[in-house]
Amino acid sequence: MRRIGIDAADVRILCALQQHGQLSKTKLSELVNLSPTPCWIRFNRLKKEGLIRGYHADIAVDKIKNFTKVVVTVSLKEHRKTDFERFEKHICQVDEVVECLATGGGMDYVLKVVTRSLVDFQQVMDELLSAELGIDRYVTYIRTREIKSSQPDLAKLMFEPDN
Repeated sequence: MRRIGIDAADVRILCALQQHGQLSKTKLSELVNLSPTPCWIRFNRLKKEGLIRGYHADIAVDKIKNFTKVVVTVSLKEHRKTDFERFEKHICQVDEVVECLATGGGMDYVLKVVTRSLVDFQQVMDELLSAELGIDRYVTYIRTREIKSSQPDLAKLMFEPDN
């Protein structure tokens, strides 16, 4: 993957967007302490480079209705490139799978699955098993409550602290 060079002003723009979502040209420039035109030029470059993938509302769905949220670890029988590609292509088409991470170690994938009920979750898993995706085994963990869910502190990740 090609790395994109960014500086402190770019990081301030990305942090502002991460914290506040979509902003007007004026508000963004105020938050990052740049004049509007240079700020907007930088913003458009960051967007064109693919660093800004979209804007999302963080909706508290639990306040609307109770849903079943399950974390599933999956191990495949075979570990050829085609096996991983087949599994990943299929998973991307399953709406109930809201996140899929490829992992190293004991399991190949960690999935986050959201359904209306445990019965619906089991139906999703039955369909995955019937799809001949080469699943060797899976382990489910029912989420009982969310302790933390946040975005990484981009500024902290980008710059080493002064010693």
